[in-house]
Amino acid sequence: MSNLNSLQTGATQPALNQAGINRLIQVLGSTAVIGALMFLAAGRLDWMSAWVFLALGVLVFLTAGFYVVRKNPDVVNERGKGAQGAKTWDRILTSIYAVFLFALYIVAGLDAGRFQWSVMPIAVQGLGGVGYVLGMLLIYWAMLANPFLAQVVRIQDERGHTTVSSGPYRYVRHPMYVGILVSYGATPLLLGSWLALVPFAIMGVLVLLRTSLEDKTLLAELPGYSEYAQRVRFRLFPGVW
Repeated sequence: MSNLNSLQTGATQPALNQAGINRLIQVLGSTAVIGALMFLAAGRLDWMSAWVFLALGVLVFLTAGFYVVRKNPDVVNERGKGAQGAKTWDRILTSIYAVFLFALYIVAGLDAGRFQWSVMPIAVQGLGGVGYVLGMLLIYWAMLANPFLAQVVRIQDERGHTTVSSGPYRYVRHPMYVGILVSYGATPLLLGSWLALVPFAIMGVLVLLRTSLEDKTLLAELPGYSEYAQRVRFRLFPGVW
């Protein structure tokens, strides 16, 4: 969930709990599953673009991801709770989103890995790699700024929410979704598959819909968010929306 923050109070230093540890295991496990899907779809292991993609993802996770774990373990703990407290519309959207996310990797494997229907210039793949890393770094920057960046849309009253306006939230109201759009939009390019842009396009529509619904939820339920929204006018794209 985007745009929620809490002031750290008391003398107790935040630490990673079992939910946070589970979340780290989930991230590594999902990376393994994604790799398996891509190589199974490709029908071969000598697909260099897929190895580069996986290596970049692991590298960013072990550097920026673990920096977030050290500086802001609360956000990892919160994300480890999964879909607890999710609204019905959020469960539906995220479930559909997951289907097309996996489809992206399968289509890329079939296209660029097995049949090689797409012809992707190496320069475009390089730009895809840069975009993928930058998008992931933006996601981790949002997590660093916001200890209540949950996986689901919910107001965490039990933890005392305030509206965050630091870090990337100074520029747009939902910077994590910007990072998702950039990183996953760059993934088909990095993998060398024009066809994989089709499932990404559907994912992008779902992200826009979720952003709109989440923003309405925060305006209605989160104290201080409406004032923040007057200062930071744009949800995702400065000057556009």
